Amino acid sequence: MKTKVLFFMLVLALRADSPAQTSSQPWMNTRLSADERADLLLQQMTLDEKIQLLHGSMAFDFPKYPRPERALGGDGFVPGIARLGIPDLNLIGAGVGVTNLGKRPNGQSTPLPSSLAETATWNPRLAYEFGTVIGKETRDQGFNVSLGGGNDILREARNGRNFEYHGEDPVLAGKIIGPELKAIQDQNVIADIKHYAVNCQETDRMGVSSNLDKRALRELDLLAFEIGIQESGVGTVMCAYNRVNGIYSCENDYLLNQVLKKDWGFPGWVMSDWGATHSTVNAALAGLDQEFYESKFFSAPLKHAVEKGEVPSSRIDDMVHRILRTMFAVGVIDHSPVVQPIDVKGGAAVAQRVEEEGVVLLKNASNQLPLSKSSIHSIAVIGSHADVGVISGGGSAQVDPVGGNAFPTPPPPGPLGFLSVVVWDPSSPLRAIRSKAPSAKVEYNEGADPASAAKLARASDVAIVFANQHTHENADLPNLSLPDNQDTLIKQVAAANAHTIVVLETGDPVLMPWLDQVSAVLEAWYPGARGGDAIANILFGDVNPSGKLPISFPKSEADLPHATIPAPSTPPKEPTEEELNPPPALIDANYTEGLKVGYRWFDAENKEPLFPFGFGLSYTSFAYSELKITSGSQPQVSFRLKNTGSRAGAETAQLYLGLPPSAGEPPKRLVAWKKVQLAPDKEETVTLKLDPRLMSIFNVEKNDWELVPGDYRVYAGGSSRDTPLTGTLSVASGKLP
Repeated sequence: MKTKVLFFMLVLALRADSPAQTSSQPWMNTRLSADERADLLLQQMTLDEKIQLLHGSMAFDFPKYPRPERALGGDGFVPGIARLGIPDLNLIGAGVGVTNLGKRPNGQSTPLPSSLAETATWNPRLAYEFGTVIGKETRDQGFNVSLGGGNDILREARNGRNFEYHGEDPVLAGKIIGPELKAIQDQNVIADIKHYAVNCQETDRMGVSSNLDKRALRELDLLAFEIGIQESGVGTVMCAYNRVNGIYSCENDYLLNQVLKKDWGFPGWVMSDWGATHSTVNAALAGLDQEFYESKFFSAPLKHAVEKGEVPSSRIDDMVHRILRTMFAVGVIDHSPVVQPIDVKGGAAVAQRVEEEGVVLLKNASNQLPLSKSSIHSIAVIGSHADVGVISGGGSAQVDPVGGNAFPTPPPPGPLGFLSVVVWDPSSPLRAIRSKAPSAKVEYNEGADPASAAKLARASDVAIVFANQHTHENADLPNLSLPDNQDTLIKQVAAANAHTIVVLETGDPVLMPWLDQVSAVLEAWYPGARGGDAIANILFGDVNPSGKLPISFPKSEADLPHATIPAPSTPPKEPTEEELNPPPALIDANYTEGLKVGYRWFDAENKEPLFPFGFGLSYTSFAYSELKITSGSQPQVSFRLKNTGSRAGAETAQLYLGLPPSAGEPPKRLVAWKKVQLAPDKEETVTLKLDPRLMSIFNVEKNDWELVPGDYRVYAGGSSRDTPLTGTLSVASGKLP
């Protein structure tokens, strides 16, 4: 019996390592580390095979670029090497769900809420679920690289891609995107974090230089990437279109070699954004490992540069090693994707949970919300095509939703017109509201005629106005006002009905000249699949709102660090199919505010925001008490949090620190938080450990983090401007533990 058991165990062991036992392919031994396997494989490769892995193409039919054989119709394709068992790399955009720019037959996917909505949950566990949907649906459609994970700090409130990013604070952004990317890779899909770095506007996006000092760069913009990379083990970093301090991101030695690979020890590879490579030798030596999408520089020119001694062969080996070791580490080589139908219901359920936790209740005068399902007899639902769906952000992050575009419109002309197509995810708020109040008369008005909408509102018990702001890649907003006369619409509806609720579907903060006239405001971001159901659940109280703002809302654009977005003196011409992108104007975006970004700016400049970072109301109330501060080598802060209201709810308790004056920092920074679910009249002790790195400043001369000795002001509460608990933490030594 014992002999049979031992034999059976030996068979299992041989099966588990069966590819590894072939002497011709020792790199398939799964007992070896990813780096060891990559080294063994690299020894078998010719120079041509190595070069083949260092550049990729478009993967769907595009002007001048036919779809390559074996490409799956995603965003990018790198042919594998069959004789060595290296699979193709099929790359797909997936920032807020798996995209379908190439219109694949199986390309409909779960449209997740925007990254701002995900971040507004302040819930890393939910961010992991968010990433799991992306990872699973990427694999189910046959892809093995996910081009998601935008993590640029919001320096410019009018940026067209802010909805893809994770807000204005580097710690919050990094702690949310980290589990998202880890979840993707846990599905044996290589994840990507982008756009590295300081990709803060779309105007002149192929040439604008983001200019700022190194201290601000490291403490804010790069810290968001550093935390996200370290907490996820992400496999690849995508460098950006823009320049940083005058040097293109994809040939920026400071960003790629000195910080990413040396200081952070990043073992994965750097890929360029599509068309963001500008040289061969300079880019290769500066740390770029892979070019997309035209293969102008890292194909034959790179081989010639090696043969001429301009790029060392050791650098080529490093580039290829980084790609191979990542493929082994994530499981791309050992676990090939199997194409199968996506889990539509499972993905939609996660999207709904994210939206329900990400919706932020901004105003609720006289407890207008939640609405009563029984006592309301008539409801006017107005605007934003709420009869059919919810709006989504556009560009290369655009998801082709299951069920199709609920309100299709033709794309604008030109080769890049697809980047600004407006897509409405088919989740109708009107239908969801009617199901919540079946005995009420619920009527819809499209809102195109404010007078007509006001007439319906006047005849209804409650008016709910849905307002939108569409943002997308390749364009910035001209201003933060709601477009298409929606401010006038809201004002006239509010004048007709004192019980007017506004639901905002936006990708950036918006101005609210009508705020004092309405009774309630919900920030719903881009709500994704089942967005209509999630919003209705909030409106009627089936879900108690718990979202908190990941960005500050200004009262006016005059309160922003910069009155306008820097732009070329003459507008760029529409690109032809031969150009695809217009020549860059090479303008400068001078971020002179430096460390003063978002709430740091409002605090330092003594400006009152319309709604502060971290703000969000609930249908219950919370009280903070009993602050305790522990100094020393393991500093921490604790306090009591109590639900003082009449219903269960979740509160995100936030901890901020004000550094000693000698540090030269803005008044305070977020260092920790915890989202706590409490039943009525229940309380909990919240203990938050302090990471010394997040308490530190970056010393440019020492090229290192420095903990400034002195007294640190402690602030605890429900937002950056609501901190009822304050105290002092003493730091005696300036040495990091």
